[in-house]
Amino acid sequence: MTAAENVCYTLIIVPMDSEPPSEMSLKNDLEKGDVKSKTEALKKVIIMILNGEKLPGLLMTIIRFVLPLQDHTIKKLLLVFWEIVPKTTPDGRLLQEMILVCDAYRKDLQHPNEFIRGSTLRFLCKLKEAELLEPLMPAIRACLEHRHSYVRRNAVLAIYTIYRNFEHLIPDAPELIHDFLVNEKDASCKRNAFMMLIHADQDRALDYLSTCIDQVQTFGDILQLVIVELIYKVCHANPSERARFIRCIYNLLQSSSPAVKYEAAGTLVTLSSAPTAIKAAAQCYIDLIIKESDNNVKLIVLDRLIELKDHPAHERVLQDLVMDILRVLSTPDLEVRKKTLQLALDLVSSRNVEELVIVLKKEVIKTNNVTEHEDTDKYRQLLVRTLHSCSVRFPDMAANVIPVLMEFLSDYNEAAAADVLEFVREAIQRFDNLRLLIVEKMLEVFHCIKSVKIYRGALWILGEYCSTKEDIQSVMTEVRRSLGEIPIVESEIKKEAGEMKPEEEITVGPAQKLVTEMGTYATQSALSSSRPAKKEEDRPPLRGFLLDGDFFVAASLATTLTKIALRYVMLVQEKKKQNSFVAEAMLLMATILHLGKSSLPKKPITDDDVDRISLCLKVLSECSPLMNDIFNKECRQSLSHMLSAKLEEEKLSQKKESEKRSVTVQPDDPISFMQLTAKNEMSSKEDQFQLSLLAAMGNTQRKEAADPLASKLNKVTQLTGFSDPVYAEAYVHVNQYDIVLDVLVVNQTSDTLQNCTLELATLGDLKLVEKPSPLTLAPHDFANIKANVKVASTENGIIFGNIVYDVSGAASDRNCVVLSDIHIDIMDYIQPATCTDAEFRQMWAEFEWENKVTVNTNIIDLNEYLQHILKSTNMKCLTPEKALSGYCGFMAANLYARSIFGEDALANVSIEKPIHLGPDAPVTGHIRIRAKSQGMALSLGDKINLSQKKTNL
Repeated sequence: MTAAENVCYTLIIVPMDSEPPSEMSLKNDLEKGDVKSKTEALKKVIIMILNGEKLPGLLMTIIRFVLPLQDHTIKKLLLVFWEIVPKTTPDGRLLQEMILVCDAYRKDLQHPNEFIRGSTLRFLCKLKEAELLEPLMPAIRACLEHRHSYVRRNAVLAIYTIYRNFEHLIPDAPELIHDFLVNEKDASCKRNAFMMLIHADQDRALDYLSTCIDQVQTFGDILQLVIVELIYKVCHANPSERARFIRCIYNLLQSSSPAVKYEAAGTLVTLSSAPTAIKAAAQCYIDLIIKESDNNVKLIVLDRLIELKDHPAHERVLQDLVMDILRVLSTPDLEVRKKTLQLALDLVSSRNVEELVIVLKKEVIKTNNVTEHEDTDKYRQLLVRTLHSCSVRFPDMAANVIPVLMEFLSDYNEAAAADVLEFVREAIQRFDNLRLLIVEKMLEVFHCIKSVKIYRGALWILGEYCSTKEDIQSVMTEVRRSLGEIPIVESEIKKEAGEMKPEEEITVGPAQKLVTEMGTYATQSALSSSRPAKKEEDRPPLRGFLLDGDFFVAASLATTLTKIALRYVMLVQEKKKQNSFVAEAMLLMATILHLGKSSLPKKPITDDDVDRISLCLKVLSECSPLMNDIFNKECRQSLSHMLSAKLEEEKLSQKKESEKRSVTVQPDDPISFMQLTAKNEMSSKEDQFQLSLLAAMGNTQRKEAADPLASKLNKVTQLTGFSDPVYAEAYVHVNQYDIVLDVLVVNQTSDTLQNCTLELATLGDLKLVEKPSPLTLAPHDFANIKANVKVASTENGIIFGNIVYDVSGAASDRNCVVLSDIHIDIMDYIQPATCTDAEFRQMWAEFEWENKVTVNTNIIDLNEYLQHILKSTNMKCLTPEKALSGYCGFMAANLYARSIFGEDALANVSIEKPIHLGPDAPVTGHIRIRAKSQGMALSLGDKINLSQKKTNL
């Protein structure tokens, strides 16, 4: 049987707080008690039978004194009782008493109350004795014509189960249900009947569907879902039927139910690869994303769209729908927007890039007006990066994008402004025709820049790319405007002095009595002068940065002034003008040096910045050709090298991606003709419905490696010793946020073990979901106990516990066997991920937990050690391959990974090869791990320590 057809039996919670009652007291309650005491006694009987007690003496008592009662609670409990009670003698014959029970249930099937009829029919689904069911068949058939839909739909389920288990009892079931289906009006009854026909007689189900295929849109959603499943299964097994049902699937795309639309779109994609079918399915997915309010639904459906895009034949169809996909950006959730932008970027082509850029520009402008949402800044950053990528791939677009984006250089959000600056730097280097436009726009927004980091970048761009006399003069004017009145120290002192006199107010504080050393009193009054606080905003931006003690920007300014002064000297022939411009530049540098050495700034200038500014002064005083080359040519060349390396890396990753997606067919591969394929060969393809059901139940079969160690046996943990009275071992199955422990318990004694209970406790961020129920184990018997554990964060967890049990007939206390600890591996939750260098540095600065691991290994090659660490920690190396290539005896690399709970893990590997110890000396060094939580940092460190040494298998 498939997972879908397994019967779900009644689950009962067993309270463990009381002693089991005697058989005599139960018999007395069942015979003479009132309805309430009979109910309680029946519950106790059920629990005792579940614990392994036989209680044969109570069977006739229950039949005589409890079965005739009409109380609904008792009737419900009796259904559970008859489900679990032994119904046969030791030699396998049906007990005589069961004939009386059978008669009682025949009467219940004719009861006027629909609840009693329906629940009795549900109970009959669980019976496995054909002799009990046979006398009830006429009554079950009659229930198909009951006035209430609850009875009718349970009658269909009962007939289906009986037909599946004992076909001889009702051989005409498919025909009976087909006739019932034709005349039935209730949606739930039709759904159950149709479901039965799918599994019992598919041809009849298809015949019925053929007669009403035009009315499918009018059916209820539960019936439509079953119809989609039938069409998928039929076409999956017999592809020649596709043409017959594809129109029906198209119609179901218009269903009012989102679930039906989703399933129909998925089925349509698997049935047909025609562009019209792919377009209809993609359109349906996009509508679902926009209309559904749940973000989880949006992300799931977006994943389906991304899967479609990954198929080379479907990519072109989706390119025409890029504008529709961008409608999803109206969702406020950042994760949805991120996936949507990535999908749009993957689908962009020369045909749709213009429209894409227009929409993204509008979105960027919209974010300028919205400040209340916390994710607005991150969203703006995403949009800037997407526009950046578009402009690099399609240079014609850059001229439209740059003026809009450069407005954001003056933004308070430094991250978005830094992305814009990076984009502008790349554009001005790559596209010569845009240089004048970018320089002009940069000069416009220069005085509005509020962040010192952006200011430095803007200064560098202006210093590097201002090539005309007018632009150089404009840069000097902007710098003077941003620096304010010079010399800075004198003007600041004058301002201080000038503001003190008119605005100073002298106030006398209240007199204060003090006691002198000699014990006499002295009176002290304080004169205090106060003046209104000067507004920081009055200062020009650059002057503000310098007075705050940020002199790194001064070093950047000195370099920019040197570059433009050297270029001005080359452009202008008049000596007087040359000297005047160079002198002005030197004056600005000198006044900044003077300010740095004074006590006015909050922090004094650093020695590095003094050296840099002094060097620039020396270069301008000498104006040698060598220095001119270094400042005006070498800087730009190094940027050019960096950009070309970055572009090459991107092309390489794109090439790898396209190679992954391209379908490679070997020359000697067999050709499969659909028409000649046998049915059983077709079914070897994966059934999507079965796969999705298994995934939901956590039974997904991962593709196991060829290595037998990678199989399930590798995850079996022995919990007790072979000589213990109870032997136990557990298979640990990790399914995302859940851990399922499948524990095998074996009774190795010749005694019956009662109330055998698995008691578990957890250490770390693990939580036991439910307490496993107690068992009764016969001599040398075994049983499987399942326990579910929820995981809340990424850290090494430990599950520990014991097995307690009573020996049947023994008067001693409960016995206990202590179990070995089960260690949960952190690697099940960590996945490789990527981030930019800037994001890595930002997280490195923010994360407070650091774990430093000393390298202790037997590996002698640096690169081999790095690969070994990557493999054992599931992390991704962010340092480009080119930076790691070559051999210099030293290596530094950044690693990054994310957990399924959204936690980031950073690592920096600094290793070296101690050459003085010989060629066979092992690698030495340190690995520094940083994470937001202590558990993540420590667990990752433990994992590295455990797996550092290479083991030879």
